[in-house]
Amino acid sequence: MVTFGGLLLTSSILACAWRFNKPITIAAHVWPGYEPMFLAQRENWLDTQQVRLMQTASATESVQALAAGSIDGAALTLDETLKARAAGIPLSVVLVFNISAGADMLLVNANIKSLADLKGRRIGFEQSSVGELFLAEVLQTAGLKKSEVKLVALTVDQQVESWTHQRIEAVVSYEPVASQLQALGAFKLFDSRRIPNTIVDVLAIRSDILDYRHSSAIRHLINAHFRALEHINQNSQDASYRMATHLGLPADEVLPAFKGLVLPNAANNYRLFAGASPTLLANARHLSNTMVKNALLTQHDRLDGLIRADFLPTDFQNN
Repeated sequence: MVTFGGLLLTSSILACAWRFNKPITIAAHVWPGYEPMFLAQRENWLDTQQVRLMQTASATESVQALAAGSIDGAALTLDETLKARAAGIPLSVVLVFNISAGADMLLVNANIKSLADLKGRRIGFEQSSVGELFLAEVLQTAGLKKSEVKLVALTVDQQVESWTHQRIEAVVSYEPVASQLQALGAFKLFDSRRIPNTIVDVLAIRSDILDYRHSSAIRHLINAHFRALEHINQNSQDASYRMATHLGLPADEVLPAFKGLVLPNAANNYRLFAGASPTLLANARHLSNTMVKNALLTQHDRLDGLIRADFLPTDFQNN
């Protein structure tokens, strides 16, 4: 009995140790704002014993993995995070990857010259993602209702094929796919500069793992992201070649793909999260209101536990 009890206790300790040492898994699809994280992985600045990145085809797939409980966090837009929380997935934001200032866009064919010309056209967009929010903003600006256009639901990895086969006449897109579509003759008609501070990409982690067991891994991931971001800023040409293959772009098109993105460093991240009334929280509140107004959320997010600044580095004064 004593021996059995000892073995049982040992097994329990080993099981706890395995859970303690198991790396956190973060999902992300290909997008310039998330690329520093992938660059850190390729350059071995990211310890795979602490963090594992899982590449997905789209934000939709990342959210599905969160819902299934197979990952611990994901790179998402803030609106996607709010929708996931509304679906019952407990998420907290620990990092801002980027703020879109032109990188998200509506691309159209040559027959569409103005927003008014969208009436009756086939518009591709990704449901349950930032594409749905962006489309709502486009239609509002155009003075059109959803019933006045033909909506075609497709994920970002389906856009090139759909455009090539002329299944769509316009599409809500972003880099690097946007460059591929423009090479096929698509024209930019509207971009996120028209809706400033609306599209914010963040690292969203399951709130139920934000404890001492995983804090070191989360901080390690965030620091690796900032290390890669610093490399991109200081050695842009070298970084372009290192990122080209993963982004699916020629090296000389990599830096232009980042145009239209604000990539906050550690200090600017801290400014977004800090204070009694954080800027990021105010943005989230405004976004929640916008989403309710456009029927993208059924009720306002109370924003409890949405942002966590305690995983950000604070030793950035000399950076």
